[in-house]
Order: sequence, then C-alpha cells, then structure tokens
Amino acid sequence: MAPEGQTKQSRWRLGRHGGAAAEKAGEKPGPTKWSMGMLNDPETIEVPGSVLLLASDRNEPLGLRNVHARTSHSSIPVGFPVGTPRTPGGTQLSPWTPSEPEKPVEETAGKKKTGDGKIILDPQPEESANDPLNWPSWRRDCALLSLGFYCMIGGGMTPLIAAGFTNVAQDFDVSVEHVSLTTGLYMMGLGLGSVIASPTAILFGKRPVYLAGAILFIGTCIWAGYSPSFSSLIAARVFQGVAVSPVECLPSATIAEIFFLHERAYRIGIYTLLLLGGKNLVPLVSAAIIGRFGWRWAFFIVAMVVGFAFVLLFLFVPETFWDRTPTRRVSRRPSFLRRLSSRHADPAHASAGPLSPRGKSPEGSRSPGAIERRREGGGPGAANPGESSRGPSIHSPRASVTSPRSSLAPERGRQLHSTPPPVHSGANSMVITEYYSTAPNLDNERFPSWKLRAPPKVKAYTHNLRNQPAQTFVQQLKPYHGRLNNDNWFKVMARPFILFAYPAVLWSAVIYSCSIGWLIVISENLAVIYRNPDGYNFTALQTGLVYVSPFVGGILGTGVAGKISDIIVRAMARRNGGMYEPEFRLVMAIPILITTCIGLMGFGWSAEERDSWIVPTIFFGITSFGCSLGSTTSITFCVDSYRQYAGEALVTLNFSKNVLHGLVFSLFISQWLAADGSKSVYIYLGVIQLIFCLCSIPMYIFGKRARMWTARKNLMEKF
Repeated sequence: MAPEGQTKQSRWRLGRHGGAAAEKAGEKPGPTKWSMGMLNDPETIEVPGSVLLLASDRNEPLGLRNVHARTSHSSIPVGFPVGTPRTPGGTQLSPWTPSEPEKPVEETAGKKKTGDGKIILDPQPEESANDPLNWPSWRRDCALLSLGFYCMIGGGMTPLIAAGFTNVAQDFDVSVEHVSLTTGLYMMGLGLGSVIASPTAILFGKRPVYLAGAILFIGTCIWAGYSPSFSSLIAARVFQGVAVSPVECLPSATIAEIFFLHERAYRIGIYTLLLLGGKNLVPLVSAAIIGRFGWRWAFFIVAMVVGFAFVLLFLFVPETFWDRTPTRRVSRRPSFLRRLSSRHADPAHASAGPLSPRGKSPEGSRSPGAIERRREGGGPGAANPGESSRGPSIHSPRASVTSPRSSLAPERGRQLHSTPPPVHSGANSMVITEYYSTAPNLDNERFPSWKLRAPPKVKAYTHNLRNQPAQTFVQQLKPYHGRLNNDNWFKVMARPFILFAYPAVLWSAVIYSCSIGWLIVISENLAVIYRNPDGYNFTALQTGLVYVSPFVGGILGTGVAGKISDIIVRAMARRNGGMYEPEFRLVMAIPILITTCIGLMGFGWSAEERDSWIVPTIFFGITSFGCSLGSTTSITFCVDSYRQYAGEALVTLNFSKNVLHGLVFSLFISQWLAADGSKSVYIYLGVIQLIFCLCSIPMYIFGKRARMWTARKNLMEKF
C-alpha cells in the first residue's frame, strides 16, 4: 500500500530511467525498458495497438493520439474519420481543446439500444429506413447466406481439378508437373484480382464488383471446360482467379456494414465455415465428378452452380455502402453579452478556466488532475485516491496540438482503477475477419466540429438515400449507383503494398502465406503421391476423399486457435497489469511451429516410405490443423496492430499468399518432387516453416517498438 497522499507508481513507469532515483533527480520517470519480455518504447506507453483493459466489459485503446488520420477510404468501416486536420508536420490534432468545451453528458444518453434495452447498438444506426443497419433481419441474413454460398464455391476453386491432374496430363500430352501450373497461376489471378477488386469496390461499391465477378466466373468456367489446348486452360484459370478474388477481400466488409457489433460474431462464423468448407469439400465433390464424367465437366457443373449463385447475389445482396463519417456540426460562438453575463454569474468559472470537455459516467467524471497524474504514471493505479472523482473539474488552458510522443487523450465516461480488474479478451478468434465481430467500434466517437473538414464532394449516394422513403425490393436491384467517393483509384490500389514496410504486417504476411501455401503445395502433389501406380494407385474419387482429413483438421484448428489464443492473451494481459499488447498473440507461434513442421515432415516421409495410406492422410490433417492456427494468429495479430488499416492489410496478406507463395512454389515444387522425392522435399519445407516461425522471437521482443516506429514514420499517409 502506498502512503496516503502519495500516488502509486505504475509498473510501466519504473525501469530504465528510474523510479525513485529519477524522482530525486527531478526527472519524470520513463517507461520501463522491458515488459513481459518485450521492449517498450523509451518515450511513451501510448503505442497504437496497445489496449489498457480497465474493466470486465470495457477497454481503452492507447495511442489513439499517435494514430494519424486516414487520407483515403477503406473497404472495411473502421471508425476512423477520413481527413482529420493535421499540423504541417503530420501530427494529428488533439480530440478536444479547452477553447471549445463540450458539456458533460451521460455516456448512454440518447443511444439506440436493442429491443430488450440491454445492448447499445454499435455503430448507431441513422433514422433513415435505407440505412443497411435498419434493414429487416431476414433481409440481412439472406444477403449473408447468398454471399456465403457464393464464397463456398469460389473458395474451393483452387484445388478443383487436383484429383484429376493425371487425366488433364493425358488429354493434353503434358507432364503432371506442368498441370500443377493450373493451380499456381490461378492463385496469381487471385492475388492480382484482389488488388483490382478492393479499390474498385471502395470507389464504386461492392455490388457491381460481386456481380461482374460472378459473370466473369461463369464465363471462365465455360472457357476452361472447352479449352482446346493446355495454354488455353492456363489462361482460363488465370482469369478465373481474377473473377473469384472478391470472395477473399470483400465479404468481411459487407458483413461489417450490415450487422451490429453484437451480431457479427455469429455471422462471421457462418461465413468462415462456408469458406473453409468450400476449400475442402468442393475438391471432394469435383473428384467424384472427374471420376464419373471427366475433368471438363467439373468446370461445367461449377458454371451451373455459379449461375444459381449469381441469381442469389442479384436478388438478395444489394449495395451495403453507407457513409458514417462524422460530419461537421454547426456551432455558434456565444455573443459578447451572453459570455459576459455568464462570467458574472459564475466568477469561479471565470477565474478557473474552461471545464473539462469530457463527459462523466454514472460513476463520475475524471478530473484533469487525475488525467495528468495518469499521464505521468502511465497505467492503472496512477490516480490519486484522495481526490474526488465527482463533479466538473477545472484546469488551465493548454495547446490543442499533440505530437506523436504525446500522452493519452482522456476518454469520455471511463474511470481509472487503482488495481487491475479482471481481464477479458478484446479480439475474436475466428479466421480472416473475426476481429471485426468483437473489436470496439469508433464510429460513435465524438469529434468537435472544428476538427472535421467539410465532407468530400461525392456524398450524393448516402445523402439522397437519407432523404428518401424506404426503397422497395425492386429499387434495391439496381446493379450500379455511380462513384461513391473521390479517392484516387491508383493510390488506393497501391496502399496495400506500402504495408510491407510495417514489420507486424510483414510477419503476418509471411506466416499467413505459409499457412495457406503449404496446403496448396500438398494439393498440387496429391495426385502424384496417391494416384501413382507404384504407390497407392488411388482413383480420382479416392484421392478426393483424402480431403476429409484436412477439412476436419481445419475445423478443429479454427476453433482451438481461438480458444487457446484468448486464454493466453487473457492471462498475459492480467499479468501485465491490465495492458494488452498484440504481441501476446505471437505466443501461438509455438503450437504453429510444432504442428505444421510435424505435419509436413511426416507427410513427405510416410508417403515415400509407402506407409499405409492413412498415415500420410493423418499427417495432412495435422498440417491443416497447424495452418489454421497460423492463419488465425497472423490475421488477428495484424489487425490488432493496425486496426485503421485492416482493409488494406487483408489485401496485403492475400496478395502475399497467392502471388509470393502460391505462384512461386508452383513453378518448381512438382519438378523438385519428381527429382528428389517427397521425403526430401517436405523435410526442407518443414525447415522453411521452422525458420519463419523462429522469426516470431525478434518480432515479440521488438514488435512494440516497431509499431511506434511506424506511427512516427507515418508511411501510409505520406503516400
């Protein structure tokens, strides 16, 4: 217990610069050098991505004042306003200023809630019936299921004809190794297509991208089925990848736009299950088709199914874009007489300065004195217990511009605790876009009118819908609504590539590429291993049934990854005094390394030794289990570190997976397998995975400093 009247020192402020020694020298104590095995930034604890967990149902992101304002829109609504003014040096202006105080209000006053009144709706819907959040539940669920069905078909196209590689080789008189290019070049199309689809959807809406992609999907399936030569089949597969690419980069944004925060987890789970199921079940069905009708009919039947999916998309997936950027509020400066009378009526107010701009919670508001002590203390326990938290408090004016090294902006309606409360996980654990089902939404953050620029010129779509009655079902069938914002298409397209300079994104891209890539590598060699007459001599159908193992492993890996990761993060954050760091997710690299390396090495070894067919099949499932852990961890770590760039980050990860791994490995993996055998090849692949996973150690140690370094460099907004 600290003596009465003495502020308890925060654990983040005692360390390299000193605690008591620094205080005696008249210096402010700095952050500790180490925290939970990672290096802290030497100058501030406000690092973007760090979260101070204050209570069981609340959390407070740190470093929001070090997060630079976006200069372009994103495919995923992340709640950060576009175009917030900055100083010439790029520093974001502070969220409030004493020159324009806001009156304290109850945090939940005027907020819309669910029918039972238990949950505050986040984001807050508008009054217009055309707001996608106000659509009937059946309308939104139909959009989800229609889109999910389409994604299930698209997700299974990568290894569609893997079980029939030998049949394709016989028809075109090429080697099986050359046929594997149909998978690698298809993935190249996926990567290039995502770079095209994402900026196009941001500028023109997601509905035209979905519909155009489905039409091109049908056309390329017919083209591939009627291919007269192998080169024609290769070209068809490349364009097929471009057509299917929207299923990887856009559905997560659609779900975030039509469902509230408390509704997203269940819907994200449905989408993830359908996408994952398609990657493993579609090849199984196609194997049966190839065995009965031939490999060409696999494309013809897919074209028929996609035609049905196109009808569902056209009827039940309208445009979901809705501009929720905070708009300028009209504020009028009080007249001279009014201000003069106010000062005569309240002399204390006149002498003390403006009131705290932040509102108070039902438990009371925080005084700027407590805030200042927290700025010096840096964490929970820095508030003075002897100071009352009731009522408005006063402070002296201060500058409204904060530098990247400034400290935490006071949050409305949140109270400090002298001891860390129970910690709860702040991120979901499903694959790909689960983060958005639990991440706090900043759409409802209040920004003073002086801080927001005038809205961009292209606002006609949302503005017109606000002033119109509810659209009919037929009116929502319009496939194209014009340009939705003024962003430069080429600039939006290039932004995902800038993220390669961000260490956390680069690590996530490598692990995600390997996690998905190894499964594709195995699928490219599946026919060579299982249909070899000198080996297992499987039929096409039997080879397709092998995919049951990775399907089960993937389902288990997705569920277990989330649970284990949440438990680890909760325990580490509690031990860290309530401070959550995205690097806590990197602990999952240990089970990723073990399961993936064992699976890869065991698969190749057992296949070459001609063990029973069940042995390599089980190792295939173990590999899928580890790869599910890897994909979940990499995406969660990436979006936790840079939530404001989550839309671009997903494009970065998918581009890396499809082009830098899928295409590159397809160029030589089959020839390598034929030359050295599966045992040697998969042992080396396991070693590659081991090396990449070991990179998690320096990422864990230096990750927090790397996040602050990227915040100071601000590469994304300088582009």
